[in-house]
Amino acid sequence: MLCLDELKSLKVLVVEDEKSIAELLKSAIGDYFARFEMAYDGEEGVAKCRALNPDFIITDIMIPKFNGLEMAALIKKFADIPIIVLSAYSDKEKLLTAIDIGVVKYFIKPFDPDELLEYICILAKKIKRDKKIDLKGGYYLKEKLYKDGELVALTKKELFFLDYLVRKNDTVSHDEVKELLWGSLDISDERVRTFIRRLRIKTSKELIGSISGQGYYITKV
Repeated sequence: MLCLDELKSLKVLVVEDEKSIAELLKSAIGDYFARFEMAYDGEEGVAKCRALNPDFIITDIMIPKFNGLEMAALIKKFADIPIIVLSAYSDKEKLLTAIDIGVVKYFIKPFDPDELLEYICILAKKIKRDKKIDLKGGYYLKEKLYKDGELVALTKKELFFLDYLVRKNDTVSHDEVKELLWGSLDISDERVRTFIRRLRIKTSKELIGSISGQGYYITKV
């Protein structure tokens, strides 16, 4: 049900001064993300947001040194980052303020971590759709591959492979490519090389790098 693979490349900042709630969030959902950073007041939240550039933020309203909504308003001045608010109060005025600031979701404490994670999965799909990943040679990924603003025609398998390279952000072995693209079929190394060669012809020799005996990687800007 949950799109956990969508979360592996995301960076999250949680701003919560109640250590028990912070630890609950970390133990419940922290391991699903590439980075899961904590801040304990609004001032630290703004500073860590600038340093981390998270994909989204989860914040309580009642935190020291700027409340959560004040912090959200400050962050929105320099970064268009989705912000999820947690609050012990269903205060209508605060809710309207959150909407005005551009908060994407408002959860009332006590909240269900599974419900929060389910919403994050929905948010992750939107983040992925909207996210532009710059690659070498004027290429970029934004759901599909583009070169200097022009769509590059790729098969679903080729696009899936490029997206996987970007999300893994590491070298992918021949065996991993075989399992990823052909599952349990008995595929030769030559077929993998042919797949890579054809993809490089459609794109660029520099877009997909390789390390002899190890595998392939994506070249980002």
